Amino acid sequence: MTTQEVRPRADEAPQAKKWRFPSAFTVLFIVTVAVWLVAFVVPTGAYRVDPETGRPIAGSYARVDVDLSLTDRLYQLFLAPVNGLFGVESAETGFIGPYESGELFGAVGVFFFVLAIGIFITMSMTTGALDAAIAAVTYRMGGRGAAVIVILMVIFSIGGTTEGMAEETLGFYALVVPLMLSLGYDRLVAAATILVGAGIGTLASTVNPFATGVASGAADISIGDGIGLRVLMYVVLTTVAVLYVLRYAARIKREPSKSLTGFREEDAEIAAAGVEKPAGVTVRQRLVLWVVALTFGLMIFAIVPWAQIINGPDAASYPWQLDWYFPELAALFIAMSIVVGLVGGLGERKLTDTISSGAGDFIAAGLIIVLARGVTVIMNNSEITDTILNALEGVVEGTSSALFGALMFIVNIPLAFLVPSSSGHATLAMPILAPLADFAGVSRAIVVTAYQSASGLVNLITPTSAVVMGGLVLAKVGYEKYLRFILPLLGILFVLVIGFVAVGAAV
Repeated sequence: MTTQEVRPRADEAPQAKKWRFPSAFTVLFIVTVAVWLVAFVVPTGAYRVDPETGRPIAGSYARVDVDLSLTDRLYQLFLAPVNGLFGVESAETGFIGPYESGELFGAVGVFFFVLAIGIFITMSMTTGALDAAIAAVTYRMGGRGAAVIVILMVIFSIGGTTEGMAEETLGFYALVVPLMLSLGYDRLVAAATILVGAGIGTLASTVNPFATGVASGAADISIGDGIGLRVLMYVVLTTVAVLYVLRYAARIKREPSKSLTGFREEDAEIAAAGVEKPAGVTVRQRLVLWVVALTFGLMIFAIVPWAQIINGPDAASYPWQLDWYFPELAALFIAMSIVVGLVGGLGERKLTDTISSGAGDFIAAGLIIVLARGVTVIMNNSEITDTILNALEGVVEGTSSALFGALMFIVNIPLAFLVPSSSGHATLAMPILAPLADFAGVSRAIVVTAYQSASGLVNLITPTSAVVMGGLVLAKVGYEKYLRFILPLLGILFVLVIGFVAVGAAV
């Protein structure tokens, strides 16, 4: 069946087009052009750089003259996406371009890491292991409502904190909605179990490659930096979120009339039918789950700076400490994707097709990173990055470490609305915000934690998110009803995150 254009009849008034918030690609294109134009009028300048750390020295900013013709500037704008992917900083001129020899600046390492983790996630989902495991758990715990909510929310939160589980959750509504109805809950409980479960994990990301990983790369630190604070945040915030959903669920079970969504006519029939008995988890799928768990376990072991955590930031690494970065991690996930495919019995054709489709599914996230890095290239080549840093240095100068941590979280909230892509947000903001931590005497990991917390908080409610709006449509829950439910929790999370980043910055 072919799709044909549908034209309105002469007697029908054309419907007004609904305004939609621009996509991350459009926002970044607008930002790129705006930054390019601003570079014509912003004074140029630079900091002196510490030769040992390669980071700017506070108070050393000075004006510099940069002779860039209009042709040069147009050339920089034209090449911004290319330089964002694979730019190198020339040792002679200091400018970033694709052809000069010098220090690699582009986002190529992060780009291929995102594709590699995308292949791994897609391969794991293709085996059906995760779907089968969650179906088996929900069926086995079907008679214990509170336990089901806790287990499912923890599972989804682990997916969020480790691999940024988002779109993958949409496939579980067909299972969780009838399950929750059969347990005497409403559709909002089902939606919250999935949305809040995965969302709180993403908010408190520990090693999430699309938030923690990309932001750490843009901030020029290891993914493992600050992991202790992030693990503590994950435990506390997940507990709070689970208790919040349990409290609402218990109230609905006790008094159905208290439901924010009410019950639809078909809900009683769905509840009576219950959940079909799943086929169970096969031996191959169990092995896949073990491979997935071991892969993420190895990643965590490889990125954590063990000696520095135990003996102090200046300690030498242990001989067994891997200190892996994006190239090694990308290689790990590509290799383990093949292992997952073989263990899952996908066969040669299905395995190779899944590698291609997995990379294709995540190419958009990679391109967002490239475009955002292109903005940074324009700022650096125009010598305005340090000018902006100098202005912000004056703002943070004299503030306490705790106040600085809180400010980083608050500043990133509107940025999360402006750039809904967590990867794009990180790549765009970190080159500016991370060096401010040096001036404030705070670890750059605090800025990363503040950014991802703000992004995760906003992504719990943003109406431009396919995960939020698509999930609510599948659960048949109105957005306004979901807002009434989630806003008090957002207030609690806001206060808790402020406390965590403030204390983490001060310690």
